[in-house]
Amino acid sequence: MLPLLTPAHLDRDFDYLVPPELDDIARPGVRVRVRFAGRLVDGYLLSRHAESDHPGKLVRLERVVSAEQVLTPEILRLATTVAARCAGTRADVLRLAIPPRHARVENGGPAKKSAETDGPTAPAVGSAASGAAGPDAETGPGVQDGPGTDAGLGADAGSDSDAGTATDAGSGVRAGLCADAEPGPDAVRGTDAEPRMDAASGVHAGAGPADEPGTDTGSGNYARSGADADPGADAGSGADAGSGADAGSGTETGPSMDHGPGTGNDAGTNSGVGTPQGAGRTVGSGSGGEAVPLRVVDVPGATVAPEESGGSPVVRGSDTGSAGAREPDRSDAAGRAALPAGMDTGAWRRYRHGDAFLTALAGRRAPRAAWQALPGEDWARRLAELAAMVAADGRSAILMVPDQRDLDRVLRECERLVGDSAVGLSAGLGPAARYRRWLAVLRGTARVVVGTRSAVFAPAVDLGLVAIWDDGDDTYAEPRAPYPHAREVAMLRAHDTGAAFVAAGFARTAEIQAVVETGWAHDLLADRATVRAAAPRISAPGDSDAALERDPMARAIRIPATAFAAARKALAAGSGVLVQVPRRGYVPALACTKCRTPARCRRCVGPLSLPGSDRPAGDPGAAHSPVCRWCGRTEAAFRCPTCGGRVLRAVVIGAGRTAEELGRAFPGVPIRGSSGAAVLDTVPPGPQVVVATVGAEPLLVGGYGVGLLLDGWALLGRADLRAAEDALRRWLSAAALVRPDGEVLVMADPAVPTVQALLRWDPAGHAAAELAQRTEVGFPPAVRMAAVDGTPDGIAGLLAAAELPAAVEVLGPVPLPAAARPPSGMRGDGDDPGAEVERVLLRTPRTHGAALARALTAAQAIRSSQRAESPPRIQMDPLEIG
Repeated sequence: MLPLLTPAHLDRDFDYLVPPELDDIARPGVRVRVRFAGRLVDGYLLSRHAESDHPGKLVRLERVVSAEQVLTPEILRLATTVAARCAGTRADVLRLAIPPRHARVENGGPAKKSAETDGPTAPAVGSAASGAAGPDAETGPGVQDGPGTDAGLGADAGSDSDAGTATDAGSGVRAGLCADAEPGPDAVRGTDAEPRMDAASGVHAGAGPADEPGTDTGSGNYARSGADADPGADAGSGADAGSGADAGSGTETGPSMDHGPGTGNDAGTNSGVGTPQGAGRTVGSGSGGEAVPLRVVDVPGATVAPEESGGSPVVRGSDTGSAGAREPDRSDAAGRAALPAGMDTGAWRRYRHGDAFLTALAGRRAPRAAWQALPGEDWARRLAELAAMVAADGRSAILMVPDQRDLDRVLRECERLVGDSAVGLSAGLGPAARYRRWLAVLRGTARVVVGTRSAVFAPAVDLGLVAIWDDGDDTYAEPRAPYPHAREVAMLRAHDTGAAFVAAGFARTAEIQAVVETGWAHDLLADRATVRAAAPRISAPGDSDAALERDPMARAIRIPATAFAAARKALAAGSGVLVQVPRRGYVPALACTKCRTPARCRRCVGPLSLPGSDRPAGDPGAAHSPVCRWCGRTEAAFRCPTCGGRVLRAVVIGAGRTAEELGRAFPGVPIRGSSGAAVLDTVPPGPQVVVATVGAEPLLVGGYGVGLLLDGWALLGRADLRAAEDALRRWLSAAALVRPDGEVLVMADPAVPTVQALLRWDPAGHAAAELAQRTEVGFPPAVRMAAVDGTPDGIAGLLAAAELPAAVEVLGPVPLPAAARPPSGMRGDGDDPGAEVERVLLRTPRTHGAALARALTAAQAIRSSQRAESPPRIQMDPLEIG
């Protein structure tokens, strides 16, 4: 079994003796509680064996918390791979993957609150949990956000809680390994009495995946150690990469040796758990429940196979097809017969190879595509159509979106096509509703999963599609250890299971461009004529000599005359005007008028801002003194420490001040705001001005007539590696809301390449240029990079213990970037500034990325066994480099 322990040196499997009274319910994948170093800890039963090779006495299994097999072999393989890639532990990954147990929901009882009841509860699997204390909801301990930040033990001896994360937990897992040891009183301390690891498992703190791509010359095998899959995160495989853009052919292109999420060499496979993709796994095997019929609304040809002798209905094809297995004898016509009613295949024909992509998806050839959505595309409907096509064939689909607003939109479209077979998983659900939906996915009653980042771990039965929308959104980066990114986890899972993969969006990241250029995925784009017909006219004020001659101040003022003229014209025609502002608030940043030094608080050195006022502009009481955004104190008598000036100026104008100015410019026109806690999903048709911050732009039926993208310099001027990529992504998302005959004006320097990419609507070209620049200077995704954050002594101790590959380049130490969150235990509280935190960057070619992760994992295990204080935080390929 695998105990959920935080110390890195205890990330291994242990053998326990199953008492006769628990023999019936102690099955692989169930939650258990065991004695470890004299304390009760939570864990998962991985496999059963008739005997153990451990020479000592085995400790008895304390109890089985629940007979529900929540850990699947496929998710265990994924957790092992993610932990190895991110230099973390499987326990940390499983805390992200499996939601806390809710006993009443699991046993089929009614929920306490009707608000959390979102559908019939599937029957519980097996008998009630052995030794259950009887609480309705069992909630596990919170997940630490750094290794070694807590004791790592599930609960006290009298508790019946299950380990798991209580926020954004949208997936589950079931197992396939056993362990082997006798916990002793000194086990946690890492002394000689430490429990021994089972030699068959091969998964421990110092173990990692196979070598990075480049060391494996196109092998299609999987790295297996014992019963546990340990595929290399970066190794190449030439066996199962389906074509996305040219999916109609039978050729399958292997993943990139540099960027694709391939696997490594085979090291002793084991049936059931270590089955290579396409090897014919039984759908739902080991899930703990019977196969159930799929409900598909108005889908011709979607039938259910006759009931077998046991009386359990089985979805047609689910008894023989594996997750993502290829069926070369399946004809394209048969795939087309399963298309859901109401699916608009004509919309996909607007894209080059779009029809071939649908054919490959219906034919189970696992296409991988980077889909660039056209301006104004109903992308939620398109994603729902892909999921419905997969569900109609008896498989499952996972659709990931950045936030709750997008989740609701996609879920509505999925429910129109597949009915109750679609569920949403997000942190906004209550514990009962979240666990009920998660169980529906585990038991196979839900075939389409729509969720946020944690949905990538959903225990979908016979996974056929993994899709992610707008992968450049920073909400996909997990803020808890081991800090995986949902995009990377999705690619790893699609490659391991043989499922189709789609990275969709109006923009494109350098990471997706990298896998396109290496052939692991393929472009799904429209031709230039189609893009020009769908896109609004985009321009930048002062982008030509003639424009500057008409308005010499076009580039110098915030909203030039051409923008006001375009807005007036749209309002006169009865259309809406969208105004995108980078910052919310009134005047969020101030500076000295004389020397331009940013205004800071005298007490805490926080930035000063000018709050808004509810009073009319002419009211003398409307004026406010600057206020510190950190401590909230008012600075009534500001004096610049550099030049002694007392006059302040606005550095950037927020959404509140912008709405106030536009209200005076367009009297009688409704002014709506969408930012912060007051985000609008939609606005009614009619003439209006909508002022929204980036990412909060509401939908308008029929599209806006004009879009104004203000303060472009604020997005482009950020000291961040992804500033240009992120600015283009936000601009394209807003411009896509403008109808084709509308106009978009971006207030930025037209000579900047990012602005030029927006004017041409060329996100793929911009991503290619961005990738080329990062390759030249050695930044991700061209290389693998690890950020080690901690105290100077902690970082020095970790690097001294790590046997880094020769190709690793050490950069730093430098102070922790201001945008980065300090590691747990090193944050200041009140007047305490906290410990000094530094950052060291470790850079290596992608071919040595797995070796770097293994070295850091082994070093963490050594430091953990020595009970080192203030362990550093390790993030592989962090979003914020510095």
